[in-house]
Amino acid sequence: MTRTTARRTVLRIAVTTALVSVTACTSAAGSAPSTDAARATDPSTRPLRAVERATGRAGSARVESTTVMGGELSLKAAGTLGWRDDLTGTLTITYTGGTTAETMRRLGTTALEARYLPDAYYARLGDRFADRVGGRHWIRYAYADLDALGGDAGGGFADQLRETTPHLAVQALLGAEDVREVGAETTRGRRTTHWTGTVGGATARTVDIWVDERDLLVKKVERGRTETGKLTQTAYYSDYGTGVAPKRPPAADTADFRELLKTQGDGS
Repeated sequence: MTRTTARRTVLRIAVTTALVSVTACTSAAGSAPSTDAARATDPSTRPLRAVERATGRAGSARVESTTVMGGELSLKAAGTLGWRDDLTGTLTITYTGGTTAETMRRLGTTALEARYLPDAYYARLGDRFADRVGGRHWIRYAYADLDALGGDAGGGFADQLRETTPHLAVQALLGAEDVREVGAETTRGRRTTHWTGTVGGATARTVDIWVDERDLLVKKVERGRTETGKLTQTAYYSDYGTGVAPKRPPAADTADFRELLKTQGDGS
């Protein structure tokens, strides 16, 4: 492999990992729309507002999710997320199919660990990646650097990461014109209430949530379309209030995403 090819491979891994890390835990619904005054006092959505408050106050939870983006990518993720102040947490993300997964598999990576801290998130790749970047296993993605990229390469990544928490999915659903209660159902052996609605405007997604007797989300399903086909994400939440304390990886074992871009850009 030539030095130029090796640099391009490293950059491709880095950018793909950024996308995968966002996709693994992001709410497909995106930013929660504002709710007008009439809907804010609508008695029919009062139970859903209680869910928003209870889930927000809980501050953290254990998460299991699966995501499919057309033929491009499918993955599963598991770990803990916290949202008391900033997004924090640790997820193990495993590629399970799609063209992106095949590319990463050829590069020797089938899973990664992602750690979310207030200023950046970190992704740990395998030894083959480390061999290409001076023995370092982690990539650091500063949110400010991702925001500065703009366009399809990175614009909006930081915002998407900040919008991964379950109470924001409830906020989005509260803003849907067609939000409604479906009824009582059993979810993972627990009695829950099912709600549904359509959010997202031009890129509309159907959002379904199931909540328990404590007004906490047990399950969330989002469905929509992307440029590569259908998007489906299913997430389960448990152990609300669990401890979340991700550690910043050692600097000596970390490659900075901004520096990787700079190296690619100057051809050094």
